[in-house]
Amino acid sequence: MNYLKKIDRNFDDLAEKFNRKIYGGLKGDIRLAVIWRDLNGFINNRKSSKSLNIIDIGAGLGQFAIRLSELGHHVTYNDVSKNMLDLAQKSAIKQGQISNIIWQHCAYQDLTSQDLGKYDLVLCHALIEWLAEPEALIAKLADLKTLDGSISLTFYNANALVYQNLIKGNFKVLESPFQADSKSLTPHTPFTPKVITTWVTNVGLCVVKSSGIRVFHDYVTTRRGGHVNDEAVINKELEYSEVDPYKWLGRYVHFMLE
Repeated sequence: MNYLKKIDRNFDDLAEKFNRKIYGGLKGDIRLAVIWRDLNGFINNRKSSKSLNIIDIGAGLGQFAIRLSELGHHVTYNDVSKNMLDLAQKSAIKQGQISNIIWQHCAYQDLTSQDLGKYDLVLCHALIEWLAEPEALIAKLADLKTLDGSISLTFYNANALVYQNLIKGNFKVLESPFQADSKSLTPHTPFTPKVITTWVTNVGLCVVKSSGIRVFHDYVTTRRGGHVNDEAVINKELEYSEVDPYKWLGRYVHFMLE
């Protein structure tokens, strides 16, 4: 499968659709559950009980930024989309966290450790697949973290895209350059875990934790049995998100990097 290079995506025109389609149902619940489980493990394993300095890059609706702020951590929110930031701030106001979060409305390229300092935890979820120069993002994340800090990175998994098209019989799709609808929420550049791991290694980082996000949910064509119980689906997604080979079929993959 070949990929066409695009420019960085700004979600100003799709913020409301993103809110409704991605986090308005079970798909979003699964994503939040898997990532939060991994983040919580990192936070609990820290030797120090002090509050962490955290930045969420391309933070979108701000769920993680707000939740981490509620736990007493020092959080900086960043997104290039003003409409996304507005939605995140509305949620922060409802949760009483608007003044506890530092709000950065800019492209991620404008964030510098010289201006902001270093962070114990750098979050960057579902951003890299929307960028014109995705590899450059990894170097930026590495620059923003402290020496003993960690990075939480998710990316759109090319293996899952191929597998889903195989299941659906869309063989011709696999023979043509991949091009997502510009008005859809389908990322325009999926990546294999091998590619992301290579970029991570190139900047001196390593993967210390990997999980799949939606390892079976998106492949289900007929809901039956446990599929009709959202809680049961989330529990099984959490269980198999850490198990080979299933985690590598997740629609997204979550890496914790150090």
